[in-house]
Order: sequence, then structure tokens, then C-alpha cells
Amino acid sequence: MSDSIINLLYTHKESLLLVGYKLLNAGIIIIAGIIICNIFKKLIKHVRENAVQLDDTLMTLAQVALKYALIIVCLIMILDVFGINAAGLIALLGTAGVAIGLALKDTLGNIAAGIVLLLLKSYRKGDFIEFNGFMGTIKDFDLFTTKLETPDGVLISAPNSCIWQNPLKNYSHSAKRRMDLVIGISYRDSIDAAYRVMREIVDAEPRFLPDPAPQIMVQSLGDSSVNILLRAWAPSNVYWDVYWKHMRLIKEKIEEAGLSIPFPQQDVHLIS
Repeated sequence: MSDSIINLLYTHKESLLLVGYKLLNAGIIIIAGIIICNIFKKLIKHVRENAVQLDDTLMTLAQVALKYALIIVCLIMILDVFGINAAGLIALLGTAGVAIGLALKDTLGNIAAGIVLLLLKSYRKGDFIEFNGFMGTIKDFDLFTTKLETPDGVLISAPNSCIWQNPLKNYSHSAKRRMDLVIGISYRDSIDAAYRVMREIVDAEPRFLPDPAPQIMVQSLGDSSVNILLRAWAPSNVYWDVYWKHMRLIKEKIEEAGLSIPFPQQDVHLIS
């Protein structure tokens, strides 16, 4: 039995050596692929920890894409080592990819929209956005969907393609926001007195930004009132606190100054 095995090995030693050589090369390719994949993984982890400008979802996508790209390259190299023509396999995979793409075009559209939104940095977690009649704070964001929580606590899950195809407002993108505070006074009241009240309010509020400087002006001459506008800028993180405080404060200060806030009224003339 042993003599037969030895004779068999001796007879086919060249073929066996060739197979062993190919297996050795394949093993080297696999080990090199694993080492390169780990190097890229550590590099991406280092970039993620030190680059605050990059989005976590985008870095995860880059890591997954590099991993599968290395797997495909290693597979093609191994097939080439064993003398297998990879062109036919690549063509087959391409045809299958086209068929899968047609079947999952909506899903792939969401992935493409998610990648574009990530690259353009249209929004991040924690931003307050508005699109297509919906508004809320971003709670989670991946390649398929964006989840946001409305001010009244409702969770909305929207496909990325729906967001990409509609105009998007990001209220958290800028560090400052402008507010327009309007109060109506009677036509009998003094506009200069109303200006003084508004100026005192501006001087007493340190959260109004000096640049651009606050503006006070007559916005319009309404049917029943002269509408005075206070236009000022405030940091985005305190915008609503400042807005709600001064909507109440303006009314109180206007009344304290002896000015009146008229309600809508009409003069009716009876002709006999």
C-alpha cells in the first residue's frame, strides 16, 4: 500500500508540486488581503476618532466598501493563480448585478441618496430639519432611511430619496438665526415712543448679537394698526428662548409705556 502511494506521488510529483505552489500562492494572497484589510480598518478607526468633521455613517460605509473590494480583488487573483479565466465570472456578476439593480431600484435609490446626503453634509444627528411638510430633530441616519422626532414626540422614518427629492430646510446648520418680532400700535400712538421701547428691550438683552446689528422699523401700515418690527439675530441654540421671552416682554413694555395694541376693527357707514 505504501509502495503504491509512493509510486503515485513520484509519478505525479510535478502536478502535485504545481498544485502545492498554487495553494501556497493562494494562501499568501489571502493572508496579505487580511493584513491589508486590518490596516485599512485601523486607519479608518484612527481617522474617525481624530477627524471631527467626518460623519460616522460615511466612515462605516467606506470601511465596508473597502472590505468587499479587497475580497473581490483577492478572489480574482486566486482564480488567476489556478488558471481560471475571471472575465466570464465578472461578466456573469455584472449581469446579475444589473438584474438585482432593476429589481431593487427604489432601495438602491435610497442608498444613492443617503451617500449624496452624507457627502454633502446636508444634516447630522441632532439637527432640526424640515422637508415636504415634516419637521423634527434627526435621531438616526443610515444609508436607507432618516429618522426624526417631531416637536410633539412623534417618530418619523423617511426614505432618503424622499428627502433628497424635496427642498430641505436645516434650522441647525447656521450658528445664528434671525428673528422678526412684530407689534402693532394704534394710529394715535407715537412711533418714536414705540421705537424707544424697542431700543430699551434690545439694550437689555445680551443674547442679541451685535453683528448684524438689531433693526427697528415700521413694517407696514395695517388696517387697524401701525406694525413695528424688531429684527435681531441670536445664537441658534437659544433662538426659541429669546423669541418666546420677547414676544411677551414687548407686549408688557408697550402697555407700560401707555401705548395701545388695537384689535381689528371696521367702520360701517349706513346710507339711508
